[in-house]
Amino acid sequence: MATTTIAASAEYQLLSGFGNLAPLQFSGDFLQWAVIFFIIAIVAAVLGARGVAGISMTVAKWFVIIFLVLAVISLLL
Repeated sequence: MATTTIAASAEYQLLSGFGNLAPLQFSGDFLQWAVIFFIIAIVAAVLGARGVAGISMTVAKWFVIIFLVLAVISLLL
């Protein structure tokens, strides 16, 4: 009995368009990946692998930029 009520409620929400009014959200994985690549860049620089350090730093920078853009979009919506 409870299952049919939940199903009917979900169907009503989908048909009416009022079911999911939550703003766009993301989990922040880009920031975690940026920290990981930053640590890789630091370790590579200490070990003398300048090419790997540069590439890792560039990837970390882009992940931070993507994170900031998505954070602003998430706050505005």
